[in-house]
Amino acid sequence: MVSEKSVALDLDDAGLARALPRPPHGHDEIQDVPFRPVGFRDDDLPTALERSALWLREVQKWLGEPVDVIGVHLDYDDSPDGIYYEVKLLCNDEDLAGVPIALRDRSGAPGEPSAESRPA
Repeated sequence: MVSEKSVALDLDDAGLARALPRPPHGHDEIQDVPFRPVGFRDDDLPTALERSALWLREVQKWLGEPVDVIGVHLDYDDSPDGIYYEVKLLCNDEDLAGVPIALRDRSGAPGEPSAESRPA
């Protein structure tokens, strides 16, 4: 059954929920595609992996359910001028926009995130 009721979302210009925790490091970013790659770049692979895991835990706590990640991509540059590793998590854009939160808020379902994790 398809519902024609709209769901209000508090999104920024990129279509992401304003309350979505952002990757904290200057080299990390959320990119713009339907399944958005969230990249964590560092010259040390374990550090990039640790930051990606920390971010996933924060987003899962904010979302109130596991984040839909359809893939993990590892890229690296081993040239002498710029050695780096980049871990990319391919995340569902609806999760990053906070759709599960809005649906729970609308239905009053349990598992709703705390007030401080929702947009002001």
